[in-house]
Amino acid sequence: MSEAKSAAPAIAVEGLWQVFGSNARAVLNEVRVAGGMRETASKLIDKGLIPAVREASFEVASGELFVIMGLSGSGKSTLIRCISRLIDPTSGAVRIDGEDILTAKDARMIELRRHKLGMVFQHFGLFPHMTVSDNVGFPLKMQGAGKAERRKRALEVINLVGLEGREDAYPRELSGGQRQRVGIARSLAVNPDIWFLDEPFSALDPLIRRQLQDEFLNIQATLKKSIVFITHDIAEALKLADRIAIMRDGEIVQIGTPTQIVLNPVDDYVREFARDIPKGRHMTLGEVMEPMGEAALAGDWPELRTGMSLEDALTRCAASFEAVPVHDGDGKVVGMVRPENFVKALGGETS
Repeated sequence: MSEAKSAAPAIAVEGLWQVFGSNARAVLNEVRVAGGMRETASKLIDKGLIPAVREASFEVASGELFVIMGLSGSGKSTLIRCISRLIDPTSGAVRIDGEDILTAKDARMIELRRHKLGMVFQHFGLFPHMTVSDNVGFPLKMQGAGKAERRKRALEVINLVGLEGREDAYPRELSGGQRQRVGIARSLAVNPDIWFLDEPFSALDPLIRRQLQDEFLNIQATLKKSIVFITHDIAEALKLADRIAIMRDGEIVQIGTPTQIVLNPVDDYVREFARDIPKGRHMTLGEVMEPMGEAALAGDWPELRTGMSLEDALTRCAASFEAVPVHDGDGKVVGMVRPENFVKALGGETS
């Protein structure tokens, strides 16, 4: 996962509502209850309106991979369409690098989408009569770039997504996973600062999906984009995210790191998502170690680090041990772990 840069938020969302139905803005203003999001939503429903996104507020740091997840109908796809202004929110604020895009004119939004914002959706939307390189270079054509420039940049991003040698193929000659790579490459052609992805891998077979997730993480490690990624798959969210926002009925119910989501769910809804996720995969030694003791220095043990997961640490320890030293990132011994630390943290979990 990427490390978010310390800077002003790439995306700032404040009090965002998306209400579907007749005269939604006026009705929302009429029934809004200060500090009472759920009461406001109930009143909207009573009037026959659909509050698809309910007072959403969050920030995405520069370089952060922010995942929004929830069940079907939870409002996650509607939310990303509001943030990217594919639909206009009913109320609230969305700022991209400090710019309020909800007040931006159409010409400004076209400029932002051509130069700053990249989008990838579940359905590839490739032009069947164009080759891979022409599909990838199409956004540059819209910018007025010449053919040679488009081809050069297209080949760069085609290689980045692992499609070298397929630049002159047509979409009908590609597998589903390859077509999705073309969609990703096309969105990267203009080198956007901010990337929106709405369930880009959900239509793919599990094996291809895992491969694309790995490639996606490699791309992000190289490019360090600010990303909003939509998924309904908790395993995908935990694998990719720096932070996760979980939605239910249009409401964001928890925002946290993968570790926080798994170990400290705010309610039963979030807890159910992570029920089958091994805690040892998401808890680190730094969270369970105890102060250093002399006994921990005895023995020839493998080197354990504070950021290592409990699952990885257990595989490195002998079947029977008393205490093992834990090192920080600089190699300094900062604590130790005993078998009882693992048992207490995992609650008897062994897998």
